[in-house]
Amino acid sequence: MNIQHDLYVLLPELVLAIGAMVLLLVGAVRGDRSAKTLTILSVILIAVSAYLSMTIPDGTAFSGAFVMDSFARFNKAVILWSSAACMLMAHRFFDLERTARFELPVLMVLASLGMTLMVSASNFIALYMGLELQSLALYVLAAFNRDSVRSSEAGLKYFLLGSLSSGMMLYGISMIYGFTGSLDFHVVARVLAPGVQTGQLIGLIFGLVFLLAGLAFKISAVPFHMWTPDVYEGAPTPITAYLATASKVASLAMVVRAVVVPFPSVFHQWQQIVVAISALSMALGAFAAIGQTNIKRLMAYSSIGHMGYALLGLAAGSQLGIRAVLFYLAFYSFTNIGVFACIQAMRRAGRAVEGIADLAGMARTQPALAFALSALMLSLAGLPPVAGIVAKALVFLAALDAHLYALAIFGVLTSVVGAYYYLRIVKVMYFDEAAAPFDRTMGWSVAAIAGIATVLTFAFVVRIGVLYDTADFAARNLLK
Repeated sequence: MNIQHDLYVLLPELVLAIGAMVLLLVGAVRGDRSAKTLTILSVILIAVSAYLSMTIPDGTAFSGAFVMDSFARFNKAVILWSSAACMLMAHRFFDLERTARFELPVLMVLASLGMTLMVSASNFIALYMGLELQSLALYVLAAFNRDSVRSSEAGLKYFLLGSLSSGMMLYGISMIYGFTGSLDFHVVARVLAPGVQTGQLIGLIFGLVFLLAGLAFKISAVPFHMWTPDVYEGAPTPITAYLATASKVASLAMVVRAVVVPFPSVFHQWQQIVVAISALSMALGAFAAIGQTNIKRLMAYSSIGHMGYALLGLAAGSQLGIRAVLFYLAFYSFTNIGVFACIQAMRRAGRAVEGIADLAGMARTQPALAFALSALMLSLAGLPPVAGIVAKALVFLAALDAHLYALAIFGVLTSVVGAYYYLRIVKVMYFDEAAAPFDRTMGWSVAAIAGIATVLTFAFVVRIGVLYDTADFAARNLLK
């Protein structure tokens, strides 16, 4: 073991870890008046970490526990972009609420550190370490608005159910270790490569079930989605955006590596589990969102459905499928960031409003905001001419290529049903009688985030090759 080489491979994570400790010391000395300064420094830290992630060559650290490869690099780029955007949104949100605290950017840096460790983990203990670092920070962030009962309730629910899922995942990991004798992904794959005996197979399947149950909680997949609507509604809007984007990208990327790399020999066994979770998530996401009146609860069910679509690619278990998952995660991340930036702009008389009815006639009172939200909703619905149609087409094609015809057809049908509630929001903004206009308190940073996300929904259709090729290279690198 070469400690210098190991630290070099993990330099992006070291920057975040050391930076978070320094920011915490500065905040402890200067108090809440340093919140703006710490936010700016946190965004700079994220940018430096992203740059290092893109430039450090491939390698492994700490006896293979962590790996820097194209798959990790792709997901870190998406995670860190989402984190930086959510930090800027959060500072603006809490500034308007007059509850800005210095701990906020520090917690977000620590959560981002956990996420980057998750996507680099090549060992079940390393994976668990990154996951818990992310989770502990997110539990606090969900309850960060201490004056709100809903926020405190969201944090408590998230903590209790998250702890349960972590226990289930640990139990699954212990069973996998017991039947393979290793926690390293590649060693597990080598142990299982010659073939799996009947007794060993049964134990592995039980371990996989518990492992996937714990991981499914983190991506809000059915039937482990129960926390999602309440937490999305109760958490502060920028924290909900963080949960819906950076956290989901890190968690699903972790799921992909944790099943594809160690378990190619039992592909058909874990494929059946993923197919079931995918189908249930697509169905619930499509139908449960129809009756929602709160836009954040609607986005919660939307995220459940989108995780179901992304899991289509994982169920394929091929390079084509993993490429589709990565493309889908990138599309999903920037689109949801834009949607939540628009939701954050929904303030009337100095208070945040979240009802879909509050959007009535917005096209006449705030046409730019209405256009941005409409384009982003069309993208989530998978309709042309925006990026969502490409992302959904890729996962459906991957499923068809893997002969998952019934699942692909089911996905198309649920996508048609799901388009209803996205188009309903567009209809409310453009055709309903205008409600009172929102306060002009969006701020340049939030407006820029919404604008960039909207532009990207069109740009990725025109310049699809860049993202497509990058995702393809990352998928090929994972499977080599």
